[in-house]
Amino acid sequence: MRNKYPFLSGTILLTLTGFLTKIIGFFYRIFLSRSIGEEGMGIYQLLAPIMALSYAFTSAGIQTAISKYTAAYHAQGRKRSSLATLLTGFLLSILLSVIATVFLYQNAAMLAARFLLEPRCEPLIRIFALSIPFASIHSCINGYYYGLKKTLLPSASLLVEQLARVLSVYAIYTYGYTIHTRPTIAVAMLGVLIGEVCSTLLSTIVLFVQEKQAFHLPASFSARAGGRYTKEIMLLALPLMANRLVLNGLQSIEAVYIPNRLTLYGLSTADSLRCYGVLTGMVLPLLLFPSAITSSVSVLLLPYISEAQAVGNHKKIRQAVKKCLLACLLLGSICCLFLLFFGTFLGKLLFNSTLAGDYIRMLSIVCPILYMGSVLNSILHGLGRALSAFLYNVVSLLLRLAFVFFLIPSIGMYGYLLGIFFSQLLFTALILFSLRRYFLAR
Repeated sequence: MRNKYPFLSGTILLTLTGFLTKIIGFFYRIFLSRSIGEEGMGIYQLLAPIMALSYAFTSAGIQTAISKYTAAYHAQGRKRSSLATLLTGFLLSILLSVIATVFLYQNAAMLAARFLLEPRCEPLIRIFALSIPFASIHSCINGYYYGLKKTLLPSASLLVEQLARVLSVYAIYTYGYTIHTRPTIAVAMLGVLIGEVCSTLLSTIVLFVQEKQAFHLPASFSARAGGRYTKEIMLLALPLMANRLVLNGLQSIEAVYIPNRLTLYGLSTADSLRCYGVLTGMVLPLLLFPSAITSSVSVLLLPYISEAQAVGNHKKIRQAVKKCLLACLLLGSICCLFLLFFGTFLGKLLFNSTLAGDYIRMLSIVCPILYMGSVLNSILHGLGRALSAFLYNVVSLLLRLAFVFFLIPSIGMYGYLLGIFFSQLLFTALILFSLRRYFLAR
């Protein structure tokens, strides 16, 4: 039976899966924080910049392009073109992922010491490098199914990835303790690799069963057609890739220099990593827990708005934008009040950390604009205004970096928390102004 409400049902499915994976992730982070400690969490979180840059280089732009063009071709009844787009994206993403894997594996020691300023990250980088090709394949398949507004497989693969990661790490740590050997932080990164392998296997098998035609395309795939699809994908993916690399590069500078600037405030290296680990490994995941809803909406908004724009249905776009923003504002306001009053209790209960409770209460006010931001960003991309979204992100990140470099040495981590609030407020205001101009012109 045909689904009359693919956007709504897809959002509900992704939201339920998102909540489930975030619940699993919470227990996992609690387990990690007690197994490797707050400093260990800080070291583990330092790898986030390299992970983000690798994803931006290998698959982020390509996944978005696959999703957008699959939605457009599907709306026009061109099934073969959708599959050809997926195949082309596959080849491009795998090529880039092999390049990234070789580079990271061979230069792990240099990157750990000179880029992350923490030599203990070297084994983590090597393990992560091996997961990149699997993540690229998984990302392309998800992009294809998002474009079709079929969210069951992406949801299932996300759940499998999380379960495989958590169970494998738990099993290794448990075995280590039984033989009186304390596993290292590298085990947590090994879980990332195992999770990506399992989710990629699931996605590939399901794609093969459901879309066997895609695996027969190469036999009749002309060089001319391949070149056309490659050009089409790269025209959208390259700007997105460049945007992501610049944005993630700025975020990397931010992540690396937060512990560095905390030492200028007077903290030791261990205490700096501890504060960084508490914020990024405990507090922000809690703050972003309700974003399972907004993230689901964001993923499906891009093809939904692209499809509506392709047929000139601007009324449909306007209605979707209004409903999504009102929902995000309501969700954010509820979460803000809850975290403001119960933040200290949650920090102590979940992470046994009073510092986490203080950070939670301070950042609670960010919730409404934080949840709106991801949805607004997706709306701009769906309208083909990726450049505007990029510029707004850069401006907000530069503002946050200013807080990192100039306020953290003076008032500590609270300077960064202020930076998060004001940068997110600026980002949201800029996009709202841009959308207002777009709708006034139509």
